Amino acid sequence: MGKRKKSKVGRVPTEKTQATPLALGTKVPEMNAASPLSDPKVKKKTRNQFYERELRRMHIELVKLQEWVRHEGRKLVVIFEGRDAAGKGGVIKRITAPLNPRACRVVALGTPTERQKTQWYFQRYAAELPAAGEMTLFDRSWYNRAGVERVMGFCTDAEYWEFMRSCPEFERMLVRSGITIVKYWFSVSDQEQERRFKSRVEDPTKRWKLSPMDLEARNRWQAYSRAKDDMLVHTDIDQARWYVVNSDNKKRAHLNCIAHFLNLLPYKDVMREKLKLPKRKPELRDGYARPPLETQNFVPEIY
Repeated sequence: MGKRKKSKVGRVPTEKTQATPLALGTKVPEMNAASPLSDPKVKKKTRNQFYERELRRMHIELVKLQEWVRHEGRKLVVIFEGRDAAGKGGVIKRITAPLNPRACRVVALGTPTERQKTQWYFQRYAAELPAAGEMTLFDRSWYNRAGVERVMGFCTDAEYWEFMRSCPEFERMLVRSGITIVKYWFSVSDQEQERRFKSRVEDPTKRWKLSPMDLEARNRWQAYSRAKDDMLVHTDIDQARWYVVNSDNKKRAHLNCIAHFLNLLPYKDVMREKLKLPKRKPELRDGYARPPLETQNFVPEIY
């Protein structure tokens, strides 16, 4: 990823902290209570204003980052993993909101087809990797095998251990080819996940987020925890580190993750100079007349 520059947004963890491999059962640090977003004494309106102000500032930096990726011909992969309802989708939405969707794609693959099940495991993911000047955000990725497939029995022990051996080499190969890989694990507590599941049940606009697989996962909390711990130990490599995001507080998770992401990359401001709209030249209408309104189908104006 190159030599790190001075912090652009927030504070960058020290090199020593980032280089320390995660061990089995690593405890996620407690969130810093100094943030206005977690201070109950701060009014909700003030907290929201703080959040929107910081998010706006980071959105400007994300646009600069995307322009730098395009200008330098970089290839950037960001992987978002975590339990169901951990907040991955919310962070992805905040990252992509100000960006050009042609250059920043979100990949959220569904269940593999019968044909894909017979392919090399990484094959369908490799097809989604970015070209020069592009960013690809994986909302779940090839790490499905180390998580849900392992816990739910969708793969054999042999397939699982082959993945654990192959995954680090696969990622090293991608990095050697010029792809930068950033990996985030979103950590949510049992109590907060349960609260979010109940919210999805009660909210008609969120019920699609709950599947029978999610409900079964509630009964296998410890199994998912062990699978996550093993995954981090075997795949936290120097070329593509894992970073754990505390996500019990969604807004703090949004800002913390985006700030960390921006500080990982040595991007520069390569934005074009501010454009100035010139005065419009008189248009030669050549006798143009708008067709009668009754010949067109208008959307009813009921609001």
